[in-house]
Amino acid sequence: MTMFVVPEAPNVAELRALAEERILILDGAMGTMIQALNMVEEDFTASGCIGSSCCARHSTDHPQKGNNDLLVLTQPKAIEDIQFSFATAGADILGTNTFSSTTIAQADYGLESAVYDLNVAGAQVARRAADRAESEDGKPRFVAGSVGPTNRTASISPDVNDPGYRAVSFDELRVAYGEQIDGLMAGGSDLILIETIFDTLNAKAAIFAAFESFGKAGRRLPIMISGTITDASGRTLSGQTPTAFWHSVAHARPFTVGLNCALGAEAMRPHMVEIASVATAFTCAYPNAGLPNAFGEYDETPEQTGANAAEYARDGIINVVGGCCGTTPDHIRAVTEAVASFAPRKAPA
Repeated sequence: MTMFVVPEAPNVAELRALAEERILILDGAMGTMIQALNMVEEDFTASGCIGSSCCARHSTDHPQKGNNDLLVLTQPKAIEDIQFSFATAGADILGTNTFSSTTIAQADYGLESAVYDLNVAGAQVARRAADRAESEDGKPRFVAGSVGPTNRTASISPDVNDPGYRAVSFDELRVAYGEQIDGLMAGGSDLILIETIFDTLNAKAAIFAAFESFGKAGRRLPIMISGTITDASGRTLSGQTPTAFWHSVAHARPFTVGLNCALGAEAMRPHMVEIASVATAFTCAYPNAGLPNAFGEYDETPEQTGANAAEYARDGIINVVGGCCGTTPDHIRAVTEAVASFAPRKAPA
């Protein structure tokens, strides 16, 4: 497959110019913001779906509470308001609420057939939030189509008694990701964000699928690639160091590469330093608001998050910064203010 013959989308030059000029801000946590709304089953299955009538396809065998991606169809205003609050707090890039919008992940809810609708609507909802914010302050916002890792891994067997077994194949991932990315592009995404990568082979399938979608659409979007270091080993779940991870995805010529989730900013820092020292792409970090407490909640204050972001910026290791689990609009506002006076990282040749 020839990956780079498809022309870039028109707004790519504007985005790159902004990233050269200043540190860009990514939004914060969607999941924990949704949890704070204390929604019940009826909120997830409410009438008012857009696109195909996915609500009519709900299986009585599959409760939908917890299927946060479905809210772009059943509670779009609530999702738009969350994204708008991040935009007005300073975010330049808004991620779509589509982290689990693949046939593989939606199989848990019996909603495989609604995947395309979920992704189109997810991008449209984020686009409306971005446009609302821009109409207020004239500052452009960009929509990043969120592509999560799925709940399966292509590199590791889930059966300790059968190390050669795989619950999913590369082609199955490629097809699932392709359907997702087709929908994200149709809905108006400006970027594709392949995030929370614990298995680089899954990410490679998503990259492959993205370029297939770009070919069909006749335009190429910037790709953001974000891995996750799961423990003190400093490696991804599939065993790669940050340097190895970069070299495994560099062929995609991503707009950004970096890390998110699993760790707070302090624990993530040495791994981001390593990526920043080798990556020729822009770098992006969006850590959690510290580590969760015994109740699964995040205690790091916006001031602490902002101070950590300032250290990243002062030491020249980031081009894009935001927040993952536990980060609210107040956290993103603090990050925005904390990094405003620092120049973005200069990538090595």
